Amino acid sequence: MNLLDISLFTLVNAGVGTPTWRIHLAAMVSNFLPAAMVLVLSVLALVQPERRRVLWIALLSLLAAWALVSLIRYWMPMPRPAALDLGTQWLPQGLRSGFPSMHATGSFAVAVALVLDRRDRWALLFTLAACIIAWSRVYLGLHFPFDVLAGAALGALVALAVRRLVASRRRAVREAPRALSRQAFFSRGKRASR
Repeated sequence: MNLLDISLFTLVNAGVGTPTWRIHLAAMVSNFLPAAMVLVLSVLALVQPERRRVLWIALLSLLAAWALVSLIRYWMPMPRPAALDLGTQWLPQGLRSGFPSMHATGSFAVAVALVLDRRDRWALLFTLAACIIAWSRVYLGLHFPFDVLAGAALGALVALAVRRLVASRRRAVREAPRALSRQAFFSRGKRASR
């Protein structure tokens, strides 16, 4: 934990005097916006079939991000602000590790998967949603700013890696019939020369 992280946390975290409606709005964003992102992407894939591939990439990125965050939290447990008696925690989280933020990692994995597919208004909207989710986690006292920044970077890297992996697999599948036909052609030529 560094002093800058703690200072930024105390600046963003909603204090005891914060109006209740703001806490409820931030909680709603934190709890429901991540699922809404996947739901909207699914509807987009139904309405615009060309988006189906990015839906699968986003879902694979989300799954990979979840697994990676779980491993990091297991091997490098870092306390949440409430465990250090800092700020006000508005939603229950228990004593689970907070680094990196699962919400930030997952939402940025989905958003970046969309950005890498095409830079349109949906990509901008999803990126904005991911930023709001990350902010809400600090505002509600659940994470330090570095937790959500690390989660955002990790989510982006996971989406990039998944996209590259899917692209290399697609290339291999496209090239396989050509490679097989060349192999069959050359093996026939060897038999004929014998």
